[in-house]
Amino acid sequence: MDKAFQQDFLKKWGKYFGGAEVPLVFFYSDDEKYAKFLRPISGRKGTAQPCIIALLSLARKGKTIAFSKETMGCQGGARYSGYATGLRPHFKYFLSCGIPGEMEGERYKKTPEIVEESMKETPQIIAAGKYLVFRRWDKVEADETPLVVNFFAKPDVLSGLFTLANFRSSNPHSVMTPFSAGCGSIIGYPLLESHRPNQRAVIGMFDPSARPHVGENILTFAAPLKKFGEMVEDMDESFLITPTWKRILKRMN
Repeated sequence: MDKAFQQDFLKKWGKYFGGAEVPLVFFYSDDEKYAKFLRPISGRKGTAQPCIIALLSLARKGKTIAFSKETMGCQGGARYSGYATGLRPHFKYFLSCGIPGEMEGERYKKTPEIVEESMKETPQIIAAGKYLVFRRWDKVEADETPLVVNFFAKPDVLSGLFTLANFRSSNPHSVMTPFSAGCGSIIGYPLLESHRPNQRAVIGMFDPSARPHVGENILTFAAPLKKFGEMVEDMDESFLITPTWKRILKRMN
């Protein structure tokens, strides 16, 4: 990543968002140097497989985290990051009403049929490298190119990011909020957007299964790198320089 761009954002982020949490980025790589950052997330025998979001708390603190097909124990994480294309057996029942005496359903959808139909709209991702690497923005190296920038944001920060993402667009839907697993909202859907000519940002982390792994007042905001670059470019001429935002910034600080 261009180091001047990296520092430019950090300077503007501090100016307009005070002490708000610095975002994460992710990228794929085949370089074996990332093997030392692998974090297997398969649960111990007899325990549930932890959510990928749980380990990202380490990345948010500045540690580099990597996953691979072999270490991606979470089925949702594997699918939304492109290391698996199939679904667990009886997934349509798992996400809905379950199977009496055999499987308890999450009841996120009313019927198995609705699950089947909704899955036709979910992203189909193919992993672009052996390793999926998460770094905090200030830790990204010059030879690394992020694909997506992910903020873990409180409401006031989210308000600023949302408004900034809409600044140069006449389309009122420049930010989307798809029904998705937590990992889908920070990996799968923003990756899908990165291939579109008019990229949208993605607000997420509404998944009740993932929410225990983030703060109670935290949602995510994910932007493909091109979209994010436009947002950074627009900061100094946007609402962020107005008294309106200064009042919010004072509260944030």
